[in-house]
Parts: sequence; C-alpha cells; structure tokens
Amino acid sequence: MDRNQATGLILFAAVILIYSIFFAESQPVTEEVTPEQTEVMEASPEAEIRAMQEPELPQSDSLDSDKIEKYGVLAAFTLGEEKLSTLENDKIKVTISSRGGEIKEVILKEYTGLNDEPLSLLSTERSEMIFTAQTASGEINLNDLNLSPSLSTSESEDGEAQILTLSGATESGAISVVYSLEPGKYELRKEFSIDRYQGIFTGSTVKLSWADQVKRQEKDLAESRRKTQINYYTSSGDYDNLGVSDDTETDAPEESLKWIGFSQRFFTAGIIADESFQNASFTQSTPVQDSSTVRMMQAEFEIPFENGNYGLKYYFGPDSYNGLKKVTEGFENNVDMGYFFVSWVNKYIIVNLFAFLEKYFSNYGIIIVLIVLIIKLALSPLTYKSYIGMAKMRVIKPEIDELKEQYGDDQTKMQQEQMKLFSKLGVSPISGCLPLLLQMPFLFAMFFFFPNAIELRGESFLWADDLSTYDTFINLPFTIPFYGSHVSLFTLLMTVSQIAYTHFNNQLTTATGPMKNIGYIMPVMFMFVLNSYPAGLSFYYFVSNMVTFGQQAVIKLAVDDDKIRKKVEESKIKNANKKKSKFQQRLEDAMKAADANKKK
Repeated sequence: MDRNQATGLILFAAVILIYSIFFAESQPVTEEVTPEQTEVMEASPEAEIRAMQEPELPQSDSLDSDKIEKYGVLAAFTLGEEKLSTLENDKIKVTISSRGGEIKEVILKEYTGLNDEPLSLLSTERSEMIFTAQTASGEINLNDLNLSPSLSTSESEDGEAQILTLSGATESGAISVVYSLEPGKYELRKEFSIDRYQGIFTGSTVKLSWADQVKRQEKDLAESRRKTQINYYTSSGDYDNLGVSDDTETDAPEESLKWIGFSQRFFTAGIIADESFQNASFTQSTPVQDSSTVRMMQAEFEIPFENGNYGLKYYFGPDSYNGLKKVTEGFENNVDMGYFFVSWVNKYIIVNLFAFLEKYFSNYGIIIVLIVLIIKLALSPLTYKSYIGMAKMRVIKPEIDELKEQYGDDQTKMQQEQMKLFSKLGVSPISGCLPLLLQMPFLFAMFFFFPNAIELRGESFLWADDLSTYDTFINLPFTIPFYGSHVSLFTLLMTVSQIAYTHFNNQLTTATGPMKNIGYIMPVMFMFVLNSYPAGLSFYYFVSNMVTFGQQAVIKLAVDDDKIRKKVEESKIKNANKKKSKFQQRLEDAMKAADANKKK
C-alpha cells in the first residue's frame, strides 16, 4: 500500500466516524413488531369495515367432514365453546345460551319453590325447546349454531330495557337472535333473522318442539295435578285445553293458534305468536309414580319464517288474572274461574274486590272476612226476602196440615188443593227458595277462586301456614278413604257452623222428614270434600255461615210472626173471589190429566 492509498483509507474512516457522531441519534429506533401488529398494519380499509360489521365467529382448530356435510356453509357456526348470558329485571332472571339462543333457565324472583328454594319455572334439566329449520343440506337444529353474545340497553316506556344480541356472520351471510326484557314484566321478546344466505334456508317455517316435565312447586300434589294442563287459544278467538285427566291425552287443532300455555296451578310458561302458530299437536301425560313431577307436556308447531325472520314472545310468570289480561287476548284463560254460570262472579266482582282490599290490608285472613261481610251486605235484601218467604210458610203450616189429613192418600188432589191455598193466601212456596238460588253463584264461585288465587300462596293466618293449601291441625298415622291422613281445623269449624246453621234454619221452615235431615248430611259430606282444599276456602265458608247465622237472628228479632199472619189473612180476604190465572189453570189441568192416566 502506497502513501496515497493509506491517505484515502484514513479520510474514508474519518468521514464515517463524523457521520455516525452527528447523525446516528436522529434516526428512529427500530422496535420488534408483534404478529398482531403486523395484521393491523397489513389490513386494508375494506377489511376493517368488514370486521366492524361482522361479529367474530367462535374459533376452533378444524371442521370434520360430517359437520360440513350436515350444515354446509353454516358449519363454521358449530365451533367454539358455549357462553351463558343473563337478562334480569325485578321479576325474573333468564339465562340464555350462545348456542342458538336457547333458554337455559328461568327464575321467578318474587316466589320460592316447594322447599323454599328459588322457583325455577323452566330449566334444561326438565325442559327442552328445539328449533329446527330446513336448509339445502337438510333439517338442522338451530340450537347447534354458536353465536357471539353482546349485552346492551335501550329506553322503553317503563324504563331501561335489557337487550341480548347473539350474532355471527360468514362470507355467505349473517344470523342474529335478539332478546329484550323490559323492567317490571314477565314477558321476554325474541326476534330471529338471517341476512342473505340465498338458497341456504329453503323452508317457509321454523319448527319448534317444546317438552317439559313440570316440576312440583306446591305442597298438595293432587290439587296441583287437577290444575295443570296445556292451554291454547286459536286465531279466531276460541280457548281450549287438554283437560286434567291422569290418562295420556293428545290433540291436534286444525286451526292456527295465537298462543300456547303450559299452565300449572299458580304459574304459566307460555309462547305467544306475532302472527300465528301452525300445524300444532299436543301430548300430555301424568307420571303417577313420580311425586316430583306434576305432568309431562309436549307441544310441536311451526312458526312462519317469512323474509328470513320471525318474532314471538314468551311469558314466564304467575297466574294473576288481572296480570294475564294485559299479556295478550284470552291469556287470562290460564286461570280457571269456573263454569259460565259462576265465572262472571269471579271475573267481574271477586277479583276486583280482592285487588281493591289488597291496597289497604296486608293480612289475607282479614281480607277474606271483609269479602264475606261485603258480599253478605250486598245480598242482604235477598236474605231478608228468603226469611219472609219461609216465615209465611211457617205461619200457614196449620192449613197445610189440615189438607194432609184430608187428602193424605191422594197426592194429586193434595197438590191441587195446596196450589189453591197458596193462591188464596198470597203465598208462594218458592218465595223462600228463590232468593237462596240467586245467591248460589256466589257460593259456588268460591270453589274456583280460592284454589286458584295466587295471592294466597304462602300467606299465613292463625294456625294455617299457607292459605292456598289445607291447614294440617293433626297428622293422622293412617289414611281415611276420601278424607286423607290429616285433619283440617278450618274444615271442622266450617262443618260445625253449617250443622248449627241447619238446626237454626229448620226452626224457621216447615221442612219435615228427609228434607229436614238432608241439611245435616250435606255438611258432613263437605267435611270430606274440603279437608284437602285450601284453608282459605274453608275459612271463607266458616265466616260466611257465622255471618248468615247472625243475619237471620237479627231478622227474626225484627220480624213478628203475628204481623205476617195478619198480612196472610188480608190476602185471603182480598183473593177470595180472584179468578185463576192461565198458568194456574194449565197447571191444574195437567195435574188432573196425570191423575187420570195414573188411575187408568
């Protein structure tokens, strides 16, 4: 190396040294880039928009060939782990799975079960709702599709509603299930929809198969089974049910339905259509040997699936008559208010009267006493007329006895002469009975109201722990046929009061022989019937008997038999020359014709 080359190398090294000293610190420091950052850096604007619009699908390593064959382009939705989400308000708590939006459990927060545990009205241990749809690859279970959950809220008329959105998307389209729960309500709204997937979903309906082993929630299993059945309401406005027999029952209504209810004694799980349910079929049976299950119910029906979506509403809640009326048309029929000739008493009088008294009194024993007093006061004019009618029959008893002595062997002639006597004296033999018959709807209406009044459930009074079931005063070491293995004290009090009332009433009437004794037999029969009925019902009849006894004692003090006899004599003079009415003449002619035929 010569001098010139050495000088060049030294100058080149000096330049590099000076450059590194003055310029190296101003260069950016190179950092290690992670794989996630690399994906973000390389993502295009179109990819970012797509990521915002399409929810993330559950990830898994691979799809087997069976799933691909069965689900086709939807196979990706079967991957991933199940996630549970909760919708909750002050009334109910609903747990929902990410797999198809299946309802896993419904808890009623204001009530407890048989052993004071949280009341589970629906759970996957006992209930199953399978939604299936027809696709190009065949029928699939929509509950197998795993979707991504997202919770949010929205404003409603009653406050802030909770919203659960379950969604997922592929290149071919998107699926979403949206649940909404408003505050203070037992209704859960569901909306299912698909976007695109042209040619994938080929059917026009989604099929729902709902099976439920209805869990026992009440002390009295027999009474619970008498009140548990499948109810449904047709699109034309007709209500029907499968009955309460222990035998297996089936039904397949030809008409489309508006709602279907799995109704227990005090609670109902129901499904309400936005439009209608089609091709429904029902099966109901009783597992007699299984004391933990009230009934086994199954319903299958189709939901119209137009334009890739459908909507419906669930009801999970108590059988409160006024509350059910607000749910949808005819839904209050899940509460049995009795046959048509007594149901009007419960629907329009007792239910509203009960609700009114609840605002001012918290003790339901006091409410029952007040209901008795109000009803007896309202019916007191009929009670008074009934007493006067019986008093008139009592004061003319000597005349009736004379007819019996004169025509005792000729019953037809006896009846004819009695009719003449009643007409002459201005006395009607049914005047004492008719007012009592008009009170019968109120008497029988209570047989349906108290066993179905959820307001009494768990309410105690005196020695009764629960007015909605029988009060056990004594447990017997054996079972008496048609009576049971316990003694209800309220039923005993009702029986004794009825016998006392019958004895008092017989002093006011002319009843003799079998008619006089039947009044003592009926209370004993009712003692057997009502021993296992709700304590509230027996208590109502006991109080009613005591009030009626008091009413008649007061009326007896106020009514003078001598004055009644005087009025009867005045009628006798007034009607001495009175002509027979057409009805009386026809009745007399019919009796004569019957007598003539008898003699022939």
